[in-house]
Amino acid sequence: MQINKLRGKELDQLFQAVLSLNDLEECYRFFDDLCTINEIQSLAQRLDVARMLRDGNTYHKIETETGASTATISRVKRCLNYGNDTYEMVLERLKGETTTAEQE
Repeated sequence: MQINKLRGKELDQLFQAVLSLNDLEECYRFFDDLCTINEIQSLAQRLDVARMLRDGNTYHKIETETGASTATISRVKRCLNYGNDTYEMVLERLKGETTTAEQE
């Protein structure tokens, strides 16, 4: 599994820092300090591409709506098909939160 290639003290610290954030506002502030706007937008774009792929959208529609390159779309699709299933996990959790928020 490729996860083991990533493991290390620095990444553990980063992930623990992310897990320590309490709310959306803290996330915005932390990532604003940590990343460039382009880096943050790239991460957000990949998640949106994953959502659109999961919903059955074509590469053309995804490219048009997100501005993602076909290389990015292909990479995300590869992760959806052969990765660690975390895109699916997170998208399901987000879908549940959206449904709950809409009901309130």
